[in-house]
Amino acid sequence: MAELAKILSVFVTCTFFFVKLGVPAAYLAFQPNFLKAMLVSCSGGIAGNIIFTYLSAFFVKCMKVYRKKNNIKKKVFTTANRRIIKVKQRFGLAGIAFITPIISQPIGAFFAEKFFKDKRKVILYLSVSVVFWAFTIYFILYLLHGGIKNGTA
Repeated sequence: MAELAKILSVFVTCTFFFVKLGVPAAYLAFQPNFLKAMLVSCSGGIAGNIIFTYLSAFFVKCMKVYRKKNNIKKKVFTTANRRIIKVKQRFGLAGIAFITPIISQPIGAFFAEKFFKDKRKVILYLSVSVVFWAFTIYFILYLLHGGIKNGTA
């Protein structure tokens, strides 16, 4: 029962805050078992990507309906709009996917869905990014923790 609670808590943590809390929690919870740590953290991150991509699509659609119903017009040329468009054009979906696990799954999925409507492509890019960051953060923690344990750091 305690193992199931550990798995669920790491899974939910990875769903929302992947790099900041999720992977470090997986590392500490399943320290000797690399495979379990990777499976739980990556599956939590990917589940978060899927959930938040579809929630973001629903939210964007509701915003459009609300604006149309209440006759609210969007400002076309604002400084914030120009910055957002520059980031989108400069880095594309790959750039958004790369930084999503660092900032937060819901925010990254929202921006990816808002700018790129192909859900399969968005989820694929975000999922590849999650796996990349899981391995990267896990091995950084492994090297730092191993160095501290052995007295070399």
